[in-house]
Amino acid sequence: MNRFDVVTRLAAPPERVFEASLDVETHLGSMADSGERAVGGVTAGQLKLGDSVTWRATHFGIQWRMRVLITACEAPNFFVDEQVRGPFRRWHHAHYFENDGASGTVMRDVVEFAAPLGPLGAIAEAAVLNRYMPKLILQRNEYLKASLETR
Repeated sequence: MNRFDVVTRLAAPPERVFEASLDVETHLGSMADSGERAVGGVTAGQLKLGDSVTWRATHFGIQWRMRVLITACEAPNFFVDEQVRGPFRRWHHAHYFENDGASGTVMRDVVEFAAPLGPLGAIAEAAVLNRYMPKLILQRNEYLKASLETR
C-alpha cells in the first residue's frame, strides 16, 4: 500500500475550507482537466457523513468510475472519503483542517491507496501512480486555494 501527505496553507478560515472541500461543484471545478463528473449518489451541493458520490473521469486516456463514501466527518476539523467501488484495490483519503493562528488554514491530505492486479498494480504504482496521485491532489488544492483566497 502507498501513502502520501500533502500540506496546503490557505488564507481562509477552516470552516470555509472544510465546506468547500465537501462541495461537489468545487470538486468538479478542481478536476475539470480530467472532465470529472458526478454521475451517481449526491451529484450537487454539500456532502455529509454517510453520503456517497460516483465520479466519472478520464485519466491516462481511459474513462474511470469511482464511488466514494464519506465515512467520517467532524466539522470543521476533518472528513474521510473511501472508495467503495472503483479502480483501486484501496482508496482512503483523510482531510484535516487546522487553524493556522492567523485567520487561515493548514489543510493536510493523507491518502492511502493500492492499485489492483497484484504485481501489475505494483508496477503501475511504481511507474506512474506514486507521482501522479500527489500531483492530482496538489492540483485540487491549488484550485481550492485560488477560489477561496479571491473571495
